[in-house]
Amino acid sequence: MNEVINVENLGKKYIISHQGSANDTFREMLTENAKKIFKSRLFRSTKEEFWALRNVSIQVNQGERIGIIGRNGAGKSTLLKLLSRITEPTEGRIRIKGRVASLLEVGTGFHAELTGRENIYLNGAVLGMSRSEIKRKFDDIVEFSGVEEFLDTPVKRYSSGMYVRLAFAIAAHLESEILLVDEVLAVGDAQFQKKCLGTMESTSKNKGKTILFVSHNMGMISHMCEKSILLENGKIAMFDSTNDVIPYYYGPKDERNGEIIWNNVEKAPGDSNLRILAVRVISMDKPTSDVLIDEDIILEVEYYNFKNGAFLSTSFHLLTILGIEVLATANLKSATLEYDGWFGKPYPIGRYKSRCTIPRNLLNEGSYYINVVILNNITEVVVKLDNVIKFSVLDSGNMREEYKGKWIGIIRPKLFWETKFLGK
Repeated sequence: MNEVINVENLGKKYIISHQGSANDTFREMLTENAKKIFKSRLFRSTKEEFWALRNVSIQVNQGERIGIIGRNGAGKSTLLKLLSRITEPTEGRIRIKGRVASLLEVGTGFHAELTGRENIYLNGAVLGMSRSEIKRKFDDIVEFSGVEEFLDTPVKRYSSGMYVRLAFAIAAHLESEILLVDEVLAVGDAQFQKKCLGTMESTSKNKGKTILFVSHNMGMISHMCEKSILLENGKIAMFDSTNDVIPYYYGPKDERNGEIIWNNVEKAPGDSNLRILAVRVISMDKPTSDVLIDEDIILEVEYYNFKNGAFLSTSFHLLTILGIEVLATANLKSATLEYDGWFGKPYPIGRYKSRCTIPRNLLNEGSYYINVVILNNITEVVVKLDNVIKFSVLDSGNMREEYKGKWIGIIRPKLFWETKFLGK
């Protein structure tokens, strides 16, 4: 394979300044401030080294589509900025073969006072396109962006979605060998996102363009990228097949066997109003991380309410391994099959348990995550736990007497069917 990106022991360090008081207490600081308001010794500044990236080494071949995932602050955007040469590394080496186009932040390379037409030429020049190249592709760029009507309007009047559409159109039509895309596509509408993903996929397959794609949308990453990099605290935690990296990203939660308990109330998730004590997935009367497809699934949360008279409600969100939202359920009066007697009533101080049942033969086989949300007065989030427990739905063979293949979709319900003979 033809290697186009080679990164060896890459690191990026920033110096962070902290301003602190030279006095021992806040009271002393105020007193000293009143006495010596114009003296600079009142505050002293301390500096700290922060490594946004450290010891990062990767090799990417021509035509590969690489996803980059990780939590906020993991170093994803820093890596793309280094590859784009927007900023210089503190240590390590980057070798790139080919022309690089990057789409990192909304409005990068645009001048707010210039029109969309003028910014096509400006942004194209920033990306390395010649004027003749821009002129040759101008109509295609405008058509792709869908901003024809506003082409002679200053871009400062554009919405963020229009910014992204125009910027991506320019980057997509640059004859580059490598395309770097940050989370900016999240700003666009669903139809445009689909259009962008299709363009990136086709140029990668047909023209051998290499793509590095940062996103928090695991569905997009899974669809677009054969391989992915997981960054944690500025270091590579895993670089492998996307189908292996995404489960690893969420992975530690499935070691809890369907139950997580916080025995120390003071350290349990929450605040002085409420703390969550336990979350469970229950099937066949016991906590479990493996549920048969033809058994009911009970989702349960225990919590302690410290605020007398709080009007609490509880919600569970169910997501696939790729982060696709399957369903949300809550104990609201209009959203339950049977009325939860505590909904709409003031909660006295004390310990509570809320649970809901997902009926058997609803979910398809696969792995799922649970988010737990407890609210006050329906709209105020008191506590939210994301991906708190992972569980798997296992095929029991109940629906495989006739058809042995894979059932498509996230859900796999048994439904009522009827066929009638209507005559000849």
